[in-house]
Amino acid sequence: MSNTAVQKFKKIREQAAEVVKDSRIDRSDKLQQICQLLADEVEVFDWVGFYLVDSDADRELVLGPYVGEATDHTRIPFGKGICGQAAETNETFVVQDVSKEDNYLACSIEVKAEIVAPVKKDGEFVAELDIDSHTRDSMTDDHRELVEDICEQVAPLF
Repeated sequence: MSNTAVQKFKKIREQAAEVVKDSRIDRSDKLQQICQLLADEVEVFDWVGFYLVDSDADRELVLGPYVGEATDHTRIPFGKGICGQAAETNETFVVQDVSKEDNYLACSIEVKAEIVAPVKKDGEFVAELDIDSHTRDSMTDDHRELVEDICEQVAPLF
């Protein structure tokens, strides 16, 4: 990663930390601002959103704050699609070409790549950050690291 990119990702992490610490806004607004930050600052992040564990349902995610086109996938059972797999396994998934995934839930024909990282509070899966890209093979190890760092930063909000 170039020095410029390193500085950019460092700044994103710092800005996200400031949003998390801002006591004037609630969790939903904080997550929304972080989605907007990532969508604005990372060129290949075309859809950025959080899915939250629905405590009133049995092993199901519910769509939370997001930035991008509307999606039909407002509820996702654990194990279904890339998001559901991340919820089931509590692991980050990076998919460089969604057309090659049997378990992919198509949100848009434009989506070519996806990264989904879990948010864990005290080791327990509570939410996930889902990012779609319209560019195949666009998710780098640096993107993965950034997304996982953001998930660690937002964990105390849950």
